[in-house]
Amino acid sequence: MQALATAVLPVFLLILLGYVIRRRGWLPAGFWEPAERLTYLFLLPALLATTLARADFSALPAAAMAGAVILAIAAMSALLVAFQLVTRKNGPAVTAVLQTSIRPNTYIGLSIPFALYGEPGLAIAALIVAVVVPTVNVVSIAALLRFGDRAPGTAGVGTAGSGPGLVKALVSNPLILACLLGLALNLSGLGLPPVAGETLTILARAALPMALLAVGAGLDFGAARTSGGWVVSAVALKLAGLPLLTAGFCLLLGVHGLPLTVAVIFNALPAATSSYILARLMGGAPSLVANILTVQTLVAALTLPLLVLFLF
Repeated sequence: MQALATAVLPVFLLILLGYVIRRRGWLPAGFWEPAERLTYLFLLPALLATTLARADFSALPAAAMAGAVILAIAAMSALLVAFQLVTRKNGPAVTAVLQTSIRPNTYIGLSIPFALYGEPGLAIAALIVAVVVPTVNVVSIAALLRFGDRAPGTAGVGTAGSGPGLVKALVSNPLILACLLGLALNLSGLGLPPVAGETLTILARAALPMALLAVGAGLDFGAARTSGGWVVSAVALKLAGLPLLTAGFCLLLGVHGLPLTVAVIFNALPAATSSYILARLMGGAPSLVANILTVQTLVAALTLPLLVLFLF
C-alpha cells in the first residue's frame, strides 16, 4: 500500500497539477503546445533510447511478452471491427472507440512502471512501447480509412492514410526511431557513447514530469459532460477489457512475474492524445475522442491504483 501511495498517486497528482496550471492561467496558453512538441520530439525519445540501450534483456521473455501485448490489441481491434461490420453503426464513432481502446498514453505508461519498479520496470515498458506504437498506428489508420468520415476536403486524408503516407509516418515517428536506436545500441554491445549518452540521459530526466503536466493541461472536463454510451464503452474496454485480454495472453504464452505485471499495467492505461489528432485528420469523430480521453484519464486515476494493488 505504501508503494502504491508513493509511486502511482504522484503520477496523477502531476497530471492534476498540469490541469490546474492551465486552468488558472499560471503559464501562457501558448506554452503547452510547444512543450508537448518538445516532449514528443526530444525528451521522450531520449528517455526511450537511453533506457533500451542500458537494459538487460537476457532474462526477459521479450518475444512472448511482445506477442501477448500485440495479441491483446489485435483481439480488441477484431472485436470492434466485427461489431461495426455486423451492426453498421456510426463508423466514425466506432473508430473513436477503437482508437481509445487500444492506444496507450505512453507518458503515463513509462511513469508508473518506473515509479513502482525502477529501471527494470522502465526497461520492460520501453520495450512494450517499441512494439505497441507501430501496431496501434497501423490498426488505427486502417480502421479510419475503412470506417471514418472521409468527406471531400478533410484535412490530412489522402496523405496520412495512403500506403506510402503510412510507411512514412511510421519510419519518421520519433518514438519508433528512438526505440530502434536504443535496441541497436544494446544488441550491438556498443551501449551509450560517453558524451552523447550523458547528454541524452540529462535530457531524459525532464521527459516524464513535462509529459505528465502536458497530459493534465489537455484535459477538458467541460467536454466530458456531454458523454454518452460510446464513452462508457471505450472506458470499459480500455481500462478493463484490454488488461484482462493481456493477462490472459501473457499466461497463455508463459509470461509471469514483472513482465506480466508491467504488460497488464501498460494495457490498462487511458488512451493517448494522439488519438484526437488522428481522428481530426481522418474523419474519426474528434469531439467524441476528446470526451473519451478526459473520462478515461479520470477513471484511470481510480482503476490503475486498484490494479496495481491487486497485482502486488
